Amino acid sequence: MTATAVPPAPGASRPAHRDGNVLRWLTAYTASAIGDNIHYLALSWAAVRAGTPAQAGLVMTASAVPRALLMLGGGVIADRFGPRRIVIGSDAVRCAAVLALAAVVWTTDPGLWPLVVLAVIFGTVDAVFLPAVGALPARLTGRDQLARVQGMRGLAIRLAGVVGAPLGGLGVALGGTAAAFGLAGLLIAVSVPLLVAVRVRDAAPDGAAGAPGGRTAREDLRDGLRHIRRHRVLAPLTLAVALGDLGFVGPLNVGLTLLADERGWGAAGMGWVLAGFGTGAGAASLLLTVRGRLPRAGHLAGWTILGGSVAIAALAQAPDVPAATATAVLVGLLAGLGGALCGALLQTHTEVACLGRATAVTSLVSLGVAPLGMPLSAAAIGAWGTGPVFAAGAAVCGLGGAVVLCVRPLRRAELPR
Repeated sequence: MTATAVPPAPGASRPAHRDGNVLRWLTAYTASAIGDNIHYLALSWAAVRAGTPAQAGLVMTASAVPRALLMLGGGVIADRFGPRRIVIGSDAVRCAAVLALAAVVWTTDPGLWPLVVLAVIFGTVDAVFLPAVGALPARLTGRDQLARVQGMRGLAIRLAGVVGAPLGGLGVALGGTAAAFGLAGLLIAVSVPLLVAVRVRDAAPDGAAGAPGGRTAREDLRDGLRHIRRHRVLAPLTLAVALGDLGFVGPLNVGLTLLADERGWGAAGMGWVLAGFGTGAGAASLLLTVRGRLPRAGHLAGWTILGGSVAIAALAQAPDVPAATATAVLVGLLAGLGGALCGALLQTHTEVACLGRATAVTSLVSLGVAPLGMPLSAAAIGAWGTGPVFAAGAAVCGLGGAVVLCVRPLRRAELPR
C-alpha cells in the first residue's frame, strides 16, 4: 500500500487538535485501544473459566515472550517499510485473529490452546505494531506539535481503559466471551479504514537512515542503536525511561492488588485507587494536550519523576482507601507527566527515520521485560511485604529522575516551539 505524502508546512504546523489528519489517526488509535482492552478482559475471563489459575496466568503472559524477543526487529521493520503501513497491517491481522477466535468460541468449547495461540499472535504482532505506533506521529504533523500529540495519545489510552473494561464486561454478560471477542475485533476493524485515509509526510530523502538500500536488518538495527547511544539526549533519556518503567510496573500492577488484599480494601477499594491513578494520569495528558509545550521540559521531567517515585513509596503506607486514592492521583499526575514529557522528548530529538527503532528500545523494557518481572514482585511481596517492595520500586523509578537531572544535556533539553 502506497502512502500519500504531504510536504511539511514552511512555518508552524497546524495545531494537532484542529488537524483532521491527526484526528483521524487519533480516532483509529482510540478504537484500536478500546478493542485491545476488551480483548484482554475477554481473554482473561475465558482463561479463568477454561483452566486453573496457574494455567490462566500462563495464557495471560504468553504474549510477553514473543513481544520481548521480537521488539527490536519490529523497530527495524517499522523504519524500513513505514509505520503507517505496518500499523494498518498489524490491526488487520489482530482483527482477523480476534474474530476467528470469537467464531471458534461461539461454535465449540475450545479449551486453553486457542487462547494461548491468540495471546502469542498478539505478542508477535505487538512487536512490530508498538514501534510503528511510536514512529507514526512524527510523520503526521510538525515537530512543534509532537508534545501535544503525545498528550492526545495519553488521553486516548485513559479513555480506552475507562471504556474498554465495562464494554468487555457487558459483552461477556450479554453474549459470553464470543460476543466480547467479536466486539473487540469490530472495534479494531474500525481503525483500518481510518488509517488508510491518514496522510503521512516524507520521512527522509532516498538513501537516508531507514531506507533498505541493500542493507541487512542487522545493520539497520546496529545503526539505530548507535544513533541512540551516541546522542547526548537520547542515551540518558532511554536509560531514564527504562528505570522508571522497571520501578513502576511491579508496584502499580501486581503490587496494588496485593496491597488492597492485605489492607482489606476489597475490589471496590482497589477500583477507587485505580480510578485515582487514571484521573491523575489523564490530567497530565490533558495539560500537555492543551499547552502543547511546557518550558524546561527536561528539568520538569526529572523532578516530576522523582516526585512520582516518592508518591509510589507513600502509597504502601496509606492507612485507608481515601488516602490511597489521593496518593494514587498524585502518582498518576507526577509519573504521568514525567513519562509524557520523556515521550515527547524522545519524539522530538530522534531522527524521524530512526523513530521505530528508538521506540522499540524503550518499549522493550516497559512492555516486554518489565511484565515478566511481575511474578518476582509478587514473590517479593510474599516474602517481605508491600512496604519494602513499593519502596524498592520507588527507588528504581527515582533513579530515572536522577539520571534526567544529573545529565546536563538532558536536563536542559527543550521541546520545539
